[in-house]
Amino acid sequence: MISLPRDRMDQVVKRFDMLEAQMAAGPDPDAYVKMASEYADIQEMVAKIRDLQAQERELDDLQAMLADKSTDREMRTLAESELPEVEERIEALQKDIQILLLPKDAADDKNAILEIRAGTGGDEAALFAGDLFRMYERYASEQGWRFEVASASEGDAGGFKEIIATVSGKGVFARLKFESGVHRVQRVPETEGSGRIHTSAATVAVLPEAEEVDIEIRPEEIRIDTMRASGAGGQHVNTTDSAVRITHVPSGIVVVQAEKSQHQNRARAMQILRARLFDMERSKAADERSESRRLQVGSGDRSERIRTYNFPQGRVTDHRINLTLYKLDRVMMGELDEIISALISDHQSRLLADLGVDG
Repeated sequence: MISLPRDRMDQVVKRFDMLEAQMAAGPDPDAYVKMASEYADIQEMVAKIRDLQAQERELDDLQAMLADKSTDREMRTLAESELPEVEERIEALQKDIQILLLPKDAADDKNAILEIRAGTGGDEAALFAGDLFRMYERYASEQGWRFEVASASEGDAGGFKEIIATVSGKGVFARLKFESGVHRVQRVPETEGSGRIHTSAATVAVLPEAEEVDIEIRPEEIRIDTMRASGAGGQHVNTTDSAVRITHVPSGIVVVQAEKSQHQNRARAMQILRARLFDMERSKAADERSESRRLQVGSGDRSERIRTYNFPQGRVTDHRINLTLYKLDRVMMGELDEIISALISDHQSRLLADLGVDG
């Protein structure tokens, strides 16, 4: 049986009951919204804790029945047949509760900024960046998320030198955060006459979208320049004087937006700047905690090669967890759940091991 922190479980149930009573009493709207959010966060855990407690009572009853010498043969046979099923349900519930009790990443519920940049490989790298963009776009659609292009710089032969999108919906960052890193592709380019396999790469960065309350940017810390958009964004640039460049002086981070509306460019550039600063703060805090790098899937370093897409063999390999799937065509169509779920499970196992939890 798995050892669980019973005191903490009792506290969660008590908190749940208290929230339920307070919400029923009709607090002011702002307080109600805050309570309802916390209530929803722990509702699944409380349901499983109560189910576990019921199954444990059932187990005690069955064991008592089997220990009682006066129990008749028919009841004993029934108890013996039910005992393994109850023990199996208890073990499954314990594992679920164990995961639900793990420390939460405060950014997991946030929306995300997805940045894809062509790396080594010239035109082929830009084409691959475009393939990755469409892969994530399809995955977002399958999840019911909203997916919007914030800025794009097209490659000379197609694809993108760089493309940035905002992804909004339930649990976006929690499911996409392990996609950050170098993605490598091995395939024969259409322009290759000899049939030689080329290797190229693209870098993916997934940043949690930050609110103003998360990151304060003072006016004196930024420099805003309005520029003539010289066409670097290809068909995405529809005006000549709309580009906005925002420089965050303390960090040196520069964000350029060159879409239709100058007003929209400024808002989008600030949104991306805020996300990059928030990500930088999170990374710095993680570096300061000696155990943090061990708890991440891989090092979390964006220069790390995390995944290879081999087209001739139809396989995709995630190097951090040694997972290889021979269904590359379906992965490129947005079927990422198997890979993402495996990465999350690996991360949870690392957390459990670090906490010294048995089972």
